Amino acid sequence: MDIDVKTEVQQEKEELIRVRRELHRIPGIRFDVKETSDYVTEKLRSFGLEVQTGVGKTGVVGLLRGKQAGKTIMYRSDMDALPIKEQNEVDYVSQYEGKMHACGHDGHISIALHIAKILARHRDKLKGTIKFVFQPAEEGAGGAELMVSEGVLENPTVDAAIGLHIWNYLPIGKVAFRPGPLMGSTDMFTVTVKGRSAHGAVPQGGIDSILVSSHIVTALQSIISREISPLTPAVLTIGTINGGDAFNIISDKVEMSGTVRTLDPEIRKFIPKRMEDIIKGICDGFRADYEFNYMHRHPVVVNDEKMTTLVTDVAKEVVGEKNVVIAEQTMVGEDMSFYLQQVPGCFFFLGGANKAKGLDYPHHNPRFNFDESCLQTGTEIGINALLKYLSK
Repeated sequence: MDIDVKTEVQQEKEELIRVRRELHRIPGIRFDVKETSDYVTEKLRSFGLEVQTGVGKTGVVGLLRGKQAGKTIMYRSDMDALPIKEQNEVDYVSQYEGKMHACGHDGHISIALHIAKILARHRDKLKGTIKFVFQPAEEGAGGAELMVSEGVLENPTVDAAIGLHIWNYLPIGKVAFRPGPLMGSTDMFTVTVKGRSAHGAVPQGGIDSILVSSHIVTALQSIISREISPLTPAVLTIGTINGGDAFNIISDKVEMSGTVRTLDPEIRKFIPKRMEDIIKGICDGFRADYEFNYMHRHPVVVNDEKMTTLVTDVAKEVVGEKNVVIAEQTMVGEDMSFYLQQVPGCFFFLGGANKAKGLDYPHHNPRFNFDESCLQTGTEIGINALLKYLSK
């Protein structure tokens, strides 16, 4: 297809940054992203796309149909921010106290909008259809799962999917890919240990839920260290533990919560079963009762080998082979996984860190920011990857 993608993206350089900063000022949390959704909707309609709103509560879908029939590929961007008070001193700082784009989603939206904008100019040359999906609630609230359940992969049926994440664990100019498992599952659990209250000086009259819980916390780590191969990544973290009302009272209840992360679906099934075995055994031994709730949340992000090869080859043409690296697997989760369970796709990391400019704070940090030159790189890779897929 005769499109000078590099030149057209270069011409959008300032607009890419301006849009990203406008979005940075208006963060929304989870599904409460109406202001961002309205912004995206207006832009997509101005490009001449067919637009559907209210998918997954506040999600937006833009359909770009080419003049020629062909396959349908989805390009996905998340939209939500985080409940963090921003500490950046920039003129585009968040307008809303306690809300901040601290994970790069504002950049993801700007990239997706400009991919749509540029390709809409060339719809007469386009073979097939591109479905642009702007998703709320990526940050742990199930936005992708809801959009899938409401049919975002249908009408027309999506054949493949592409998405990216600006990545401050990767320097600016680099792009990282990995076929197969890339990002971990993000399950959550709660444990309530129920004992019997007594005076702290007369412990034999009670069942000490804090003592029982201490044994549980220690024993659960043996699942990772002694029951799973050290070559198989898995993490079990107790994030909260609460119990007791006074220094001289045996507590009758302790509540704990935590997360389990893994890159292996079979290990993901194995861990909760062993957790309950251990919790039950310890509670039985101490004559305590318990409640155990395990919630399967985001599955593992698994990239399709062929789609990953396609996008990797495009990236090498855009940034040069030396700047395309193998992505390190991470236990950080991403609900792009729900789409990739249904269709073959590629999710990749776009380097955004620039230490020399002080733009290397990690994700979810109140000073998170990234080098905005990555917006051009992401846009150029996205356009070329979509065109290459549809041309096949």
